Amino acid sequence: MAPVPPRVPPQSQPSRLAAIDVFADLSSEDQRLIDSRLEPILVARGKMLVRQGEEADALYLVMSGRFQVLLDGQSRPVAEIGPGTPIGEIAFFAGGHRTASVRAERDSLVLKLTRDDFEQLADRSPAIWRSITATLAMRLADTTAGASRRARSRPRTIAICRAGDGPLDQRFVRRLRSVLERRAHAIVLDGNGWQRPPGGVVPLTSRQDTAWFNELEQLYDYVIYLADDELGDWTRKAIRQADMVLLVATAGEGTAVEPNALERFAAGLLGPDSLRLVLLHEVRSAITSGTASWLDRRPFAGMHHHVAVEEDGDYERLFRYIDGSAVGLVACGGGAFCAAHIGLFEALGECRLEIDALGGTSGGAAMAAALALGTAPDEIERRTHDIFVRRKAMRRWTLPFYSLLDHREFDAALEEHFTAVDIEDLWLPYFAVATNLTHGTLEAIRRGPLWEAVRASSAIPALLPPVVTRDGEMLVDGCLLDNVTLSAMRALKGGPNIVIEFKVPQLDRCTVSHRDLPARGQLLWSALTRAGRRALPAAPSPQSVLMASLMLYRRNLATEMEPDDILLEPVIPEGMSHLDWHKHTELRAAAYAFAKSELQRLHAGGHALLAGQR
Repeated sequence: MAPVPPRVPPQSQPSRLAAIDVFADLSSEDQRLIDSRLEPILVARGKMLVRQGEEADALYLVMSGRFQVLLDGQSRPVAEIGPGTPIGEIAFFAGGHRTASVRAERDSLVLKLTRDDFEQLADRSPAIWRSITATLAMRLADTTAGASRRARSRPRTIAICRAGDGPLDQRFVRRLRSVLERRAHAIVLDGNGWQRPPGGVVPLTSRQDTAWFNELEQLYDYVIYLADDELGDWTRKAIRQADMVLLVATAGEGTAVEPNALERFAAGLLGPDSLRLVLLHEVRSAITSGTASWLDRRPFAGMHHHVAVEEDGDYERLFRYIDGSAVGLVACGGGAFCAAHIGLFEALGECRLEIDALGGTSGGAAMAAALALGTAPDEIERRTHDIFVRRKAMRRWTLPFYSLLDHREFDAALEEHFTAVDIEDLWLPYFAVATNLTHGTLEAIRRGPLWEAVRASSAIPALLPPVVTRDGEMLVDGCLLDNVTLSAMRALKGGPNIVIEFKVPQLDRCTVSHRDLPARGQLLWSALTRAGRRALPAAPSPQSVLMASLMLYRRNLATEMEPDDILLEPVIPEGMSHLDWHKHTELRAAAYAFAKSELQRLHAGGHALLAGQR
């Protein structure tokens, strides 16, 4: 471990304001004057330093630690503040009120300057005001011009705690440590091996130790704290310092137990985005079991990961989630066009791309679910043929009391092909997006029976009955609000995404006027015979009109792509409709040829996601 920086004696220390931009241009004498009025304050993790709407009667300078900026009505932080940064300086100097709240995200040390003290100093030295005003004006101009952008936040400090009643498996610690040290500059500390700063034994909550712990963040990419088995002083400090806590347990049927004291303490300090359950398995498989019992007892854990203790690839994947570089695959809806996913998956597999999370809408949700189960492309095509061609699951008309189609065959086929699998038991994170008609919102389904999630995401309004949840909420096809659920994937993780959307052909012109369509009685009489049905006007069916209507809106996804994302937009052949499930082989072949060519082009151009994959 790098040595702790030596402490400079107070009489020879430079002003603490020299590195703060709003004070940097002041004379040394003015900096010392202000420095003499600064009051050191230790801010405990989770404490609000300032609140939105309060009078800005003090300025704070962060010496060590980290803070998050929060706006009322928004669940996620809008900014992050680290060492050497002032808090609330604009409102303070303008004499206004706080425009946001600021919360400590670990034990932190700040310096406080009150308004009374500052005004007394400014009266003595008017140059202070001129310098500060000029600096703030330049900063405002830079911000207005877009010169100031906040980078995506990633955790820098991680606490590893045991979950349940078993001990922490040291094999997990060794392998994760190996990956971290290979991929980044990391240090691992435990209750026995950490080095105290100079000056002897002092409480872990002291200013001296708080500053020392926070200094480690400036020396390492990651600081890993190994919690003790019991909730002692060291473990409390480790959790208080952590941006993310990994709650690690050995999985197995019937082994889930209530959260222990360490888990409860962490849940009281960190939100779901910062708490992850890691379930360890002796062997890797596409499907596990018993995950629901762990999650039911831990609603505070925002995400869970399955890790085989001896599989290096699982630790690499966990690191990508920590590092914000996990790769997601987003599959779109499109009726029979969704068979194109099979060819795209085949081409992606040949690139040996590691997919870390999958999600989709409607037919894309079904295709992504099959891939999450580890199903090979040939088998996905066989199952597609079974459901939509052999069983004709989307062509079974019924009396339109509840829907236009009889859903029973479709439900039975989904239940058969996604038999007895819960989403949380999949090895890779997965979601299916549905439209919640009860609330008028998109809903990313991440738990429960896999087939029911696919069914809800594919419940085309009017064609199929909605899926009704235990709470009585109605779920229908996700494409009603968002056919390409990139936002749901980005809410799940950081990192690049492979996004699929179809370029659909123009709808054929219809030569039959609505005035020529037969009335109810004539229609019923004609439908009784084959000759009568052939004589009916060749107008589009309700099913085809509805499907075309749902697919009509296409936003410009290219404008939403990040530099490391890949957008795959295969062209659907002319003359093919949303109902042509019998053309799945043709669609697969065309999509495979497109993806093969597109991925080769991106690879030749040095695309970051494809570099080193072949």
